[in-house]
Amino acid sequence: MNNKVAIIGTGHVGATAAHVIAQRELADVALIDIVEGMAKGKAIDIMQAAAIQGSGIEITGGESFSLVEGSDIVVITAGFPRGPGMSRSDLINKNAPVIESVIEKVNAHAPDSIIVIVTNPVDEMTLFAFNKSGRPRSKVFGMGGALDTGRFIYFISRRLGADASDVEAMVVGAHGDAMIPLVRQAKVKGEQLADLLDPLEMDELVESTKKGGAQIISLLKQGSAFYGPGTGVASTVEAIVKDTREVIPCCAVLDGEYDVSGTSIGVPVMIGREGIIKIVETDLSDEETAVFMESAVSIRQALESIG
Repeated sequence: MNNKVAIIGTGHVGATAAHVIAQRELADVALIDIVEGMAKGKAIDIMQAAAIQGSGIEITGGESFSLVEGSDIVVITAGFPRGPGMSRSDLINKNAPVIESVIEKVNAHAPDSIIVIVTNPVDEMTLFAFNKSGRPRSKVFGMGGALDTGRFIYFISRRLGADASDVEAMVVGAHGDAMIPLVRQAKVKGEQLADLLDPLEMDELVESTKKGGAQIISLLKQGSAFYGPGTGVASTVEAIVKDTREVIPCCAVLDGEYDVSGTSIGVPVMIGREGIIKIVETDLSDEETAVFMESAVSIRQALESIG
């Protein structure tokens, strides 16, 4: 029997994630969306694409949450995008009720599933989902750091003319302007990035990474990135279903790690069949620690503001 993944919300990110999961033949996928016909239509399209490549994966779609039944993993992308003039607090207030409603339905149909949050702001929504789900923190986490890390690796590889596979890099912290690309730990073909670039060049890479999403939005004019986020979701799903125990930066709920408790933020985590196997504590500089701590406090306070 195949693993099963339910994806709640079939906009560009959710549909791309489903497509990549099908391409990699990782699991059967159930797509759920409140917009009539959208999930079913995209499911049929992805199934026909899978037929071209000879994949045996089953993709279903519809409006009913009964499709979640039996899912090992539930990916939540549903929610409102951040619009012009909308603050982070505004977005929290709009998306928290969406997440609460979805979690209630997921608990009814797949109470033992691992929940992966993609809805923004992902740090706050991950903590909110954890609080509402009743699950252990190993089974509720957010996808943000994997996308930011992919962008960091992309900019490093472009700057140095290296293959992305030759780059080792990671981004931790909040998913947003306060993200922390770990430049001191980055390597290219085993060489420290600090030995290959001067401080100004490394600062430019950090800024490019932080503005990576905004750059795409400005070029598209409408909408935001979805290939990167969708592939990030699929890679997280792959680590779970294949029990790879790969270390991936995810938004995790902390309980003493990094001297932080009661909030969620991007950190390296080892992912496997049961979700988060362990949270990996990496060395941060004094400056990185200060930014990390400030973000952790801000995320917790943002959730407290809505109860």
